[in-house]
Amino acid sequence: MNNLKLSWELTSNLQLQSEDEALRFAAFDIERNRLFFASSANFIYTTNLPSSQDGRAWRKTSLPLNFVPVDLEPGEFITSFDYLMEKEALIVGTSSGTLLQHKMEEKATEIVGETTSSSNYSFESPISWRGDGKYFATLSRVHKSFSLHKKINVWERDSGALHSTSESKPFMGSVLEWMPSGAKIAAIYDRKTEKKCPSIVFFERNGLERSLFTVDGEMDSIIESLKWNCNSDLLAAVVRCERYDSLKIWSFSNNHWYLKQEFRYYKEDGIRFTWDPTKPLQLICWTLGGQITIITFVWVTAVMENSTALVIDGSKILVTPLSLSLIPPPMFLFNLRFPTSVRDIAFCSKSSKNHLAASLSNGCLCVVEFPHIDTWEELEGKQFSVEASYSESAIGSFVHLVWLDSHVLLGVSHFGFRHSDYWPETFSGKDGIIPGYYLQEIELVCSEDHVSGLVTSSGWHVKRSNRVFLEDPVIAIVPNPARRYSAFVQFDGGKIFEYMSKLCVTGGAPVPCLQIHDTLEFLSSCPWMCVVPVDDSGSSKSLPFGLDDSGRLHVNGRILCNNCSSFSLYSNFDDQVITHLVLATKQDWLFIVDIADVLNELLEAKYENFMPANKEEKRNCINIWEKGAKIVGVLHGDEAAVILQTTRGNLECIYPRKLVLSSIVNALNHGRYRDALLMVRRHRIDFNVIFDHCGWQAFLHLVPEFVRQVNNLTHITEFVCSIKNENIMETLYKNYISLPCLKEAKVVEAKNLEGSDVNNKISCILLAIRKALEVQVVESPARELCILTTLARSDPTALEEALTRIKAIREMELLGPNDPKRISYPSAEEALKHLLWLSDSEAVYEAALGLYDLNLAAIVALNSQRDPKEFVPFLQELERMPTLLMQYNIDLKLQRYENALRHIIIAGDIYHADCMNLMKSNPKLFPLGLQLITDPAKRRQVHEAWGDHLSNIKCFEDAAAIYLCCKNLEKALKAYRACGNWSGVLTVAGLIRLGIAEVLQLAHELREELQALGKPEEAAKIALEYCGDVNGGINLLVSARNWEEALRVAFMHRRDDLISEVENASFECANVLIGEYEEGLEKIGKYLARYLAVRQRRLILAAKIQTDDRSINEADDDTASEASSSFSGMSAYTKGTRKGSAASISSSTSSKARDTRRQRNKGKIRAGSPGEEMALVEHLNAMSLTTGAKHELKSLIVSLLMLGKEDIARRLQRIGENFQLSQMAAVKLAEDAMSTDIIDEHAHSLDQYIQRVRNQHLDALFWRSKVLISS
Repeated sequence: MNNLKLSWELTSNLQLQSEDEALRFAAFDIERNRLFFASSANFIYTTNLPSSQDGRAWRKTSLPLNFVPVDLEPGEFITSFDYLMEKEALIVGTSSGTLLQHKMEEKATEIVGETTSSSNYSFESPISWRGDGKYFATLSRVHKSFSLHKKINVWERDSGALHSTSESKPFMGSVLEWMPSGAKIAAIYDRKTEKKCPSIVFFERNGLERSLFTVDGEMDSIIESLKWNCNSDLLAAVVRCERYDSLKIWSFSNNHWYLKQEFRYYKEDGIRFTWDPTKPLQLICWTLGGQITIITFVWVTAVMENSTALVIDGSKILVTPLSLSLIPPPMFLFNLRFPTSVRDIAFCSKSSKNHLAASLSNGCLCVVEFPHIDTWEELEGKQFSVEASYSESAIGSFVHLVWLDSHVLLGVSHFGFRHSDYWPETFSGKDGIIPGYYLQEIELVCSEDHVSGLVTSSGWHVKRSNRVFLEDPVIAIVPNPARRYSAFVQFDGGKIFEYMSKLCVTGGAPVPCLQIHDTLEFLSSCPWMCVVPVDDSGSSKSLPFGLDDSGRLHVNGRILCNNCSSFSLYSNFDDQVITHLVLATKQDWLFIVDIADVLNELLEAKYENFMPANKEEKRNCINIWEKGAKIVGVLHGDEAAVILQTTRGNLECIYPRKLVLSSIVNALNHGRYRDALLMVRRHRIDFNVIFDHCGWQAFLHLVPEFVRQVNNLTHITEFVCSIKNENIMETLYKNYISLPCLKEAKVVEAKNLEGSDVNNKISCILLAIRKALEVQVVESPARELCILTTLARSDPTALEEALTRIKAIREMELLGPNDPKRISYPSAEEALKHLLWLSDSEAVYEAALGLYDLNLAAIVALNSQRDPKEFVPFLQELERMPTLLMQYNIDLKLQRYENALRHIIIAGDIYHADCMNLMKSNPKLFPLGLQLITDPAKRRQVHEAWGDHLSNIKCFEDAAAIYLCCKNLEKALKAYRACGNWSGVLTVAGLIRLGIAEVLQLAHELREELQALGKPEEAAKIALEYCGDVNGGINLLVSARNWEEALRVAFMHRRDDLISEVENASFECANVLIGEYEEGLEKIGKYLARYLAVRQRRLILAAKIQTDDRSINEADDDTASEASSSFSGMSAYTKGTRKGSAASISSSTSSKARDTRRQRNKGKIRAGSPGEEMALVEHLNAMSLTTGAKHELKSLIVSLLMLGKEDIARRLQRIGENFQLSQMAAVKLAEDAMSTDIIDEHAHSLDQYIQRVRNQHLDALFWRSKVLISS
């Protein structure tokens, strides 16, 4: 769905040597980009083709003369002409049969061949080579035949053998052209005998005819030349008619040949052409009189802004509104037929009116007014003939054409060129203006009244209201969306000017009609251009987009993407404010870009320059499944579709999730809940987006309006069944759309919903829907089923409430058939089956039992296909029981033990044993049992049973407290003793009134138990307070290293021997600690030095591996991948080591054995192992002083000072301080070295880190004595 648009053209004239001289032949030099022409006067002219920079100079003046004469005999002339790249020379054939080689630089000519044939010999022959040069085709007459039929012969180059021959056909002339890709051979059928126009036919290499199409025009038309462009996608031909010659260009798509362009010339011009050998969309044509024109085309999408496809096919435009039907060309909804071929079109859709302007090949302008697009389905299959508009003055042939308003056009037209001077009869004549390009404003008036629902295609009058001469080529023109009667004009180089019509000037000083825009410009020429309205932080602005020939997408002076193949713009608003950019890359990736990201320049971070490299980045794009497919348009609004066209011509419509979600959220924000729900269903989007887009709490007060708009109980039921207790906007659709979700949504509205958990999303929403259904929807069986659905899908399920409603329906049925309410409710059986379909049948059966309604339970069991042998005896047994006992047994079956306990207690004292057994089997019921049971004796039984349970599960403290509640002191004493609570044991012993001897015996036993458990300090308290053993108590305090308490007790009892014993023990302990700290300092130094050495060596090895990997990557990616895998075991922070192919097939048993050995040796440091670094750091961390060790150290220093041992105390404090600071500094140094790739000997020194740690961690040295701190 593309149209071939003329982008720009350059025209200039060769200064021939005489007036009657004519250009006959041309040759192209690809290397130097120059053209050679051979004239009838035997002159060879040379001209260099212009680039975009020197186009103005090439166009404004006559071409510089660089010509040389060819020295020929009198009467001799040139009959053939070509350029030989290998020789860098021209090959010239003469009428006398001489073949000359002419070198332009040396201006030398030599004879390279000669024939003795008769005069007027022509070297031209109907021969065409395939692109690879392996085959060539010729066109020859059929021997021994009086007809003019010919046949195509295909020959092999190497052997010269005939490869294939076609059937004899009436070929026209000697035109034969092999497609550069080699797929087809083009020729021409002469069909005058059939009274038809000529046909272009295509043959395969095997000589079989493949396809053909008829050339529109006069029956006596002659096709003189036929040429493919270098990409083989365009075919051009010179068609000579009786009144004019024309240059026609066709393209092939979807098995149809489209006539895309036609240029008309006077017959005396003798138009000839050639395609640029390297630029597929550049055509070079010239006349006999020396006018040379370089025409550059671009492919533009045929899909307009309102998603209407207008495909040009010769004199027809195929019209298809893609928003109504996705019809691929050459099919269409209806078509328009014009007097001649269409060259360019402009479409306008404003205020529900649609206008089309078409510039024709004969210079005429046609205008069509369409009815509203909603009525276009009635036009299906029709064809409308369009008449040319009438103009009093010549308006020229348009190159660019746009609408400024529904009755004002702006276009670029040219005058003074041979292909634009064929004036139709509708023009009164020429204006005598200077040849060149003009920017013209055209006003349109229709003399016929527009009939609603019909196409107005005649009666249009054209009047030129303004004309501006243009010095530079115009690349594109687009209307200004922000201002009426205004447009943006892009000139060569990317400069953008704004054109303002006189109609938009209301007053004040006159302004120039063309004003440059510094804020709107491109870095280079962009043939594909559009300016769209966008929303920038609440204010509207115009944003220009442009795509250049190199695939660079420009946006307002910067490059957005470097590899763009096509793009389009999407809007989900009614005012057509653009919200998303849709672009396809040359690597066949489709990106959906938020306009906000474009404005805020967040593309590089979010889209990685539009070249996804990993799986995470590919979530932001879509892989286009067919190579070379391009974007031709989008469907705006709720359709949210992107239309792609493959290289074969097929149309594919896709619905990117990002656009779909955006359109859904937009509909929700505007309160269009029904439209949003339909889009969710159509595109299979998670229904939770309806309330998660703004926070489900905020959606609760919108539920009544939602139910009212949807008004479809089937859709509401489907919505209810899909509710999840999660925010999918933060999980499933997190990468597609970002929303200002109301996280702090008002829970106040949720609190108004009685009977629901305000933090439970599912229950709150379903309760709101249920209430809305009861208010908004009239009573009906469908409504009742929908309400049952909300109860069944609640979390937790409200099956009992649902069964209660079904029970009410059942009771209504039993009252009789005359109840008028029965019409508004389904049958009880239908409701129950609906509930069973939504829920687990076992859960519904249990819920029915939970209502203690045996009849309802039996009905549920029957409808859930349960075996009567399973439930009938059970229900009959329950029916025979007393009510409370029935309820108790049902509660037991349903594991509702609290209700069972209540019922069995109410049943009476006769069931007290069952009550106790229930609590013993479910210990959580003991607190409830104590609340319900008031009899003191029974309460003691409950307490004792509870205490026994706690003792069995080793909760002795709680068990002892429970035993004390029921005055069971013996069991309380045992519980305290079992948990090691010696104070509790001795307290309970006092409550029991044990004798002195018994208490002393108990104290000795507790002392031994505590000493065995490693609690010498507590054992010392018992020895001193209960046993009266001072010696033993002090010894225990010394063992506990509680030096201050030991000294206090010794001085309290005035025992010099004990004081001496404590003094000796403290002195000995200080010496031992000094030795340990000195040894520890030595280990810290060794471990740290080893760690730094290992770390340095590993960094060097890693750098070397990285260098090797980089070099391997440049040579072979696969080899680099294997090398990277081989060295993955070199990391010091992984368990694995280097593995080869043999390791990959080792058994799981040996792998488990290695893991076991690794865990067993985890605490060891093995030199050279992968885990050596981490092991060293772990050992340094393990050497830190614990809190208990610091307290013991502080107590020892204080005791030494009390005993007058200041020297040993000072020494101990100094060495302890050095050890702690060294250990902390070493750990910090190792951590810093671990996070860097460079080991600096000066920066990573222990002394610097010790000083840093000393200043930062003074609190860790709380155990020091300030008296002993050295300055």
